[in-house]
Amino acid sequence: MPFECRRCWHVWEEEYLVRRIDDRHGNEREIWLQAGLPVLPPSPGGVMCPRCGCQQATTFPDGYLSRHPELIPPAEPPAPDATPLLSPVPSPHYLDAAERVVSGRGQPRPHHERLT
Repeated sequence: MPFECRRCWHVWEEEYLVRRIDDRHGNEREIWLQAGLPVLPPSPGGVMCPRCGCQQATTFPDGYLSRHPELIPPAEPPAPDATPLLSPVPSPHYLDAAERVVSGRGQPRPHHERLT
């Protein structure tokens, strides 16, 4: 059953097995199992987000995620991009000392020069 957290928008799926049985009086009952153990059926406020712990999750119709695979998060996070981020506009604030000396803007003043 697919879920979506209303706080962090994380999408995940949980597997349930639903068994329908008749009791001794002829009434049909449902028993929900998860990992072979009986659990309460998922309900609003009853499912906890595995990412942020919020209990405000909503469900999707059965088969929704198979028709929208873009909502399923990847198993592993993507590798970081190794391309350095460079500004398209050169800035004098980021010139190193060698460039300032070459350009004449960073040459030291003689001690005997008078400031005006």
